[in-house]
Amino acid sequence: MTAPDLAGVSWRKSSHSDGGANNCIEVADSFPGAVPVRDSKNPEGPVLLFPDGAWSAFIGGVMSDQLS
Repeated sequence: MTAPDLAGVSWRKSSHSDGGANNCIEVADSFPGAVPVRDSKNPEGPVLLFPDGAWSAFIGGVMSDQLS
């Protein structure tokens, strides 16, 4: 499997990151079919790719406080 080309994506810090130095992730919303996620402290490091549906379910769980 080849790594996807993420060179052109725009990253944004998650609004659910608490702003602390150790708790920030970045997501890219415009990648087709998936949501790339990376550690904001290590932007050249590994990226996790979540299928759109899985990411939406995760965010829905976070927003409804089902994951605490």
